[in-house]
Amino acid sequence: MAGMRFRKKSRIQQNIPTGPMADISFLLIIFFMVTTVFVVYRGFHVDLPLAESIDPLKSRRNVVNIWISPEGNMMVDEYTAQLSEVAGIVSQKLMGNPRIVVQVKSDKNTPYRMISGVIEELKKANALRVSFIAKQER
Repeated sequence: MAGMRFRKKSRIQQNIPTGPMADISFLLIIFFMVTTVFVVYRGFHVDLPLAESIDPLKSRRNVVNIWISPEGNMMVDEYTAQLSEVAGIVSQKLMGNPRIVVQVKSDKNTPYRMISGVIEELKKANALRVSFIAKQER
């Protein structure tokens, strides 16, 4: 027994195969490109009035958009609404997020009585942060 030699055990190498990594990452990119949903506002076509100076909003996350067409049609975000419904919709959104800024986008040919009506509805809803959207004069 003194003369027995023990065989050295071969060590098993552990490695991660990186060959299929490129295939997997390519498939993930394709998957995310196909399943991503882009939000496009389907508001009315509104020809915005001109303004001398414009202060853009810093964040678009807490924004409710109100579109007013020259014919008097209104949309609050993606939903068609009547003038009498604006206060209820905006107040519901304000209860969910009190930091909301309401953006009013009206066509330059919209009668002022429609814009005034929206302002009165926003007062009823206690919407204190209101901005009016315009194009900058060049």
